[in-house]
Amino acid sequence: MVLKSNGDYVIEMVVDVDALALGVPSTTDSALLAERLRGLTPEEFTRCVNYAKETIQNRVRIRFDGQKQTPPISFPEPGTTAADRSDLPTVLGLIARLSGRIPPGSKEFTFGASRSFNAVHLTILDQNSVSGVRQILSPSEDSPPYRLGQNEQTPDRVGVVWQYLFLGFEHILPKGLDHILFVVGLFLLSTKMKPLLWQVTAFTMAHSITLALSMLEIVSLPSRLVESLIALSIAYVAIENMLTSELKPWRPAVVFLFGLLHGLGFASVLRGLGLPRGEFATGLIMFNVGVELGQLSVVLMAFLAVGWFRRAQWYRPRIVFPLSAGIALTGLYWCVQRAMG
Repeated sequence: MVLKSNGDYVIEMVVDVDALALGVPSTTDSALLAERLRGLTPEEFTRCVNYAKETIQNRVRIRFDGQKQTPPISFPEPGTTAADRSDLPTVLGLIARLSGRIPPGSKEFTFGASRSFNAVHLTILDQNSVSGVRQILSPSEDSPPYRLGQNEQTPDRVGVVWQYLFLGFEHILPKGLDHILFVVGLFLLSTKMKPLLWQVTAFTMAHSITLALSMLEIVSLPSRLVESLIALSIAYVAIENMLTSELKPWRPAVVFLFGLLHGLGFASVLRGLGLPRGEFATGLIMFNVGVELGQLSVVLMAFLAVGWFRRAQWYRPRIVFPLSAGIALTGLYWCVQRAMG
């Protein structure tokens, strides 16, 4: 849960939304659930989605000063990076997002879930104090009251640095599968480190620009369009890897353009997390630094896995071609999936 400095709150629950929508146990085979949902008519599908929302509202207790809240519920994962993180087939994803406004003057917050959920791992992040708590709740147990504003003060800069550095890194490893595949695609065509670093530098400069502009509300594009184009950029890089054996002069420029798109994708995540009041610039910069460290970690892991063989004659047919083909197909699939919403 994130208690935002602007008075909003966002709760993201990890649940099998497909199972909730169909009213079956979460132990049901995921492939079967996905197949059933895809076979529904639009009207039936809408009823299932509404049923999942009603089920969550009935089984979750969100209270401010003892007063139960019924915030709107959405399922943000279909066709997004988050859904693609899972090894299991899913239509509605694994996240239920509850968002609302903290009632003015509220002093305490409690969270609870019915016995139908297993033990709840609850994390509360309070942006006003750049602090939080982690708790494990037994089935049907309510959390101890969390006092709102008890630590409200100018956020500690060191705390902001480490917190947003971690959040940025985490968005790449392990959560950013699409960004990971893009970086791996860059790595596969570059047999020398210097050209690869030029590409990574161009990508970094680009996503830093659009991340900042988007967070300052200067630039904005529809999320569906951004996510679809990000997927297309992944496919493009992978396809180019298969069509040429050498780095073309225009590659850094193309990577820069794609970096602008990825920066908008990073911004959508950072807007969901929010930035601490009074430390906006610090949080923004450190999130970007965390993203960059995550990308460099991907390059390092790719080098440790296959980099030793980049000058071997069999490197392209046995490493570059099959990996690039898999990345290209994944990117094209995501592009269609996201474009269709």
